[in-house]
Amino acid sequence: MQTIVARDDIQATVGTAGILERVRSAYDSRMDVEGTNVVVTGAASGIGKAMARRFAADGADTVIVVDINAEGVAEVAREIGGRGEVVDMTDEAAIVDLIDRVEAEIGPIDLWCGNAGVGANGGVELENEVWDFNWSVNVMAHVVAARQLVPRWIDRGGGHLLLTASAAGLLTNLGTAPYAVTKHACVALAEWIKITYGEQGVGVSCLCPQGVRTPMTEGDGELAIEVVKAMGMIEPEDVADAVAQGLANDDFLILPHPEVATYEQRRAGDRERWLTGMQKLQASLPTG
Repeated sequence: MQTIVARDDIQATVGTAGILERVRSAYDSRMDVEGTNVVVTGAASGIGKAMARRFAADGADTVIVVDINAEGVAEVAREIGGRGEVVDMTDEAAIVDLIDRVEAEIGPIDLWCGNAGVGANGGVELENEVWDFNWSVNVMAHVVAARQLVPRWIDRGGGHLLLTASAAGLLTNLGTAPYAVTKHACVALAEWIKITYGEQGVGVSCLCPQGVRTPMTEGDGELAIEVVKAMGMIEPEDVADAVAQGLANDDFLILPHPEVATYEQRRAGDRERWLTGMQKLQASLPTG
């Protein structure tokens, strides 16, 4: 359960440092899932399935398993004793209806895990339909959910949004422009929501794993997938463990691969050098 800790107002004369300290300490949004209602999208397999299992094991009151894969939804919901919902995350009305029904029939949503994601191999040559689909699932589904949930959380005094981006959202992903671009947007959206609503009790975390063994990475021969595999793969359960710890710590960035933090710092510290290195890596890879 998210805990809000009230503090006395400070005088306006404390200056910037004091204001920043007030913002940091105004509330405690560490997330304990025991006794909460949790929604996990993209939960029929991979990271979403592992998170749903972990939340159930950690004592969540109800885990709502959401995916477009009806068979997978039923299997996971049955396994963990949760509720299954088949929802297309490109359908705004369906997302709104899901939130309204869950809150009416089960109770307030305490934690929303926007985990559904898609990718596409290729770059700017890809058709608009491909870009639009990636944008709709990887970004706009989060916007729609936040539009519904953030005002409710502010009114109730708490709630937590977990968005699954990717290390690609902090760095890039060779071979797949739509994925890299939309995951950057996902990170930016999470940051904006945290900055804008964080002091009003809205917790935000952004999950940015690198290579994870999921159905999305099970293919062979495609450049984007082979690049991810070369970096070393971890299991979805490892990601779920990192999520549980990150929520307990109220971490904004949850990094199952800790080295990603170093990569991001190097990128920010000397972007020209980073770009040159990435260009060399790109040039070294097979093009066929």
